[in-house]
Amino acid sequence: MNNFLTAKMTMRDGGELSPRTWAQYKETCDQLVSHLGKGRLVADLGPDGFADLRRKLARRWELVTIGNFIQRVRVIFNHAAASALLQQPVNFGPTFKRPSKKAMRIKRAGQAPNLFTADEIRRVMEAASPQLKAMTLLAINAGLGNADCGRLRVRAIDLDAAWLTYPREKTGVDRRCWLWPETVREIPDVQAKRPTPKADDDADLIFVTRYGQSWHTGTNENPIAYEFGKLLRKLGINGRKRLGFYALRHTFRTIADEAHDQPAADYILGHESPHMSTHYRERIADDRLRAVAEHIRAWLFKKGDRKRHR
Repeated sequence: MNNFLTAKMTMRDGGELSPRTWAQYKETCDQLVSHLGKGRLVADLGPDGFADLRRKLARRWELVTIGNFIQRVRVIFNHAAASALLQQPVNFGPTFKRPSKKAMRIKRAGQAPNLFTADEIRRVMEAASPQLKAMTLLAINAGLGNADCGRLRVRAIDLDAAWLTYPREKTGVDRRCWLWPETVREIPDVQAKRPTPKADDDADLIFVTRYGQSWHTGTNENPIAYEFGKLLRKLGINGRKRLGFYALRHTFRTIADEAHDQPAADYILGHESPHMSTHYRERIADDRLRAVAEHIRAWLFKKGDRKRHR
């Protein structure tokens, strides 16, 4: 475990691995040590131990979380094998594998959609603090997630032209979006009232907490998710499981697809399609990107509602 974490720490410090991913690897290692035993010989690990771990996971977590954990465990032991730390491959047995796609589909079919209604988003914006309102607008306008908002810097936004140009840090894929007048109007006010950042590296962040810290922690603790969840509970619109700030990105994708320009929606979100057309496509015109953003704006601010947000 230490060998693996040291290698991943080097990648993290070199910018090849996100702090959050490293934190997830660290948490996985801690959980493995706790379950299997710190002094356990790797040669003694076998199907029974991993099957028992899999049963414990099933009692606590959703299928997606289980699948991600199992994948990280396999990455850890693959690293050990590649580093010649194992005398023989670890036998995980037949059950310690990610949930099947069929099981995931059945589970998802029984869940409520991970989406907000237009009315719910408007209610959130009316009740939110200035920073949280601006983040909500960026999430539904440009598909930004929690980490995107927390790491957003001044240079990424051209307020005069109303464009966001912000490569997705998770993948490095380019991303660009036209910003609504409602979104553009909120940013200067947030910047004017923003607390002074404590760290020099945070000096040009658009969003800073009341304590002068970044909203992005690089760990599983997420201040944006916490504050947004607290607001949802206050408004009484948190009854659906999984509904949180990141559901705004799900909502963006769902409504954007109704504009019938998937490549433009992918580009705004920073999604790189595996289709060969992505390799040959050199650009997407701004008018296509704007059309997608305008479609979502029309959905959110229905006739008669937009005046309330001017």
